[in-house]
Amino acid sequence: MTITCSIGVFAHNEAANIRHLLEALSSQRLEKVEIREVIVVSSASTDGTDEIVSEYALSHPQVKLITQAKREGKSSAINLFIAAASSDVLVVISGDVIPAADTIELLVSAFEDPKMGATGGRPMPINSGSSYMTYAVQLLWRLHHRMALISPKLGEMIAFRKVMDAIPKESAVDEASIESMVRAKGLKLSYIPDAIIHNKGPENLQDFIKQRRRIQNGHLWLKKYQNYSVISQDKNTLFKILWQELCSRPQDTCRLVLVVALEQYCRFLGSWDYYVKKKNPFAWEIATSTKKIKD
Repeated sequence: MTITCSIGVFAHNEAANIRHLLEALSSQRLEKVEIREVIVVSSASTDGTDEIVSEYALSHPQVKLITQAKREGKSSAINLFIAAASSDVLVVISGDVIPAADTIELLVSAFEDPKMGATGGRPMPINSGSSYMTYAVQLLWRLHHRMALISPKLGEMIAFRKVMDAIPKESAVDEASIESMVRAKGLKLSYIPDAIIHNKGPENLQDFIKQRRRIQNGHLWLKKYQNYSVISQDKNTLFKILWQELCSRPQDTCRLVLVVALEQYCRFLGSWDYYVKKKNPFAWEIATSTKKIKD
């Protein structure tokens, strides 16, 4: 049985990566899965993103472009995709990542199980070198992997069953909002670590803090308005995966402690933004150093 899916790509000024992403989606190795359409939602892009997508669509008719005149947040863009998509299984992916050649097959074929609600793969940052920021980015995604093996935590690129007409447009953590709604329907989540998604973490401290404080703010909003907590908010799980990391890489103890301290600082800032400033960064400021993951 072939499972059809619709893919939503979400972009704001992604000219450096969008063609690479579309090419990666067009060249996926598929057996049980069929990609019915690739819908790019471009939100107020001014760098040529729309022109690149339109040109690519001329030779790839399954690619469609929806434009937003104003940035209203990724969750709002996802709602446009949900409304336009014709498949029962949807895949959402940001415009600044690249999936491996078999990622769609792995994520979507899992929906042969009628109880499957959402699947996610393993983000693998391309950041390399020996700098502190590279270590911090690599560490956070290793911890994400350890966490997801304990309890599925989906991010960067996920597939889900279309059990909703929309997600809350005020959510700054769209994947977690989808997790919440899928679980509420009694369906299960699955982390598929062989489904690789290449991404790029922040290259500087400013972008790192910007990204991490926004995520903390979004998780606090999610807890209040959707009554859902992601596993990364569970202290027992955090202690467990940090101990695992420490045991596997004792030579990095000092750097690990520094990253943990930085993460706590970011969480404090995110909590301050949420509780004191009453901010909700659903249309967040772009971390520019995370763009252009492929030359």
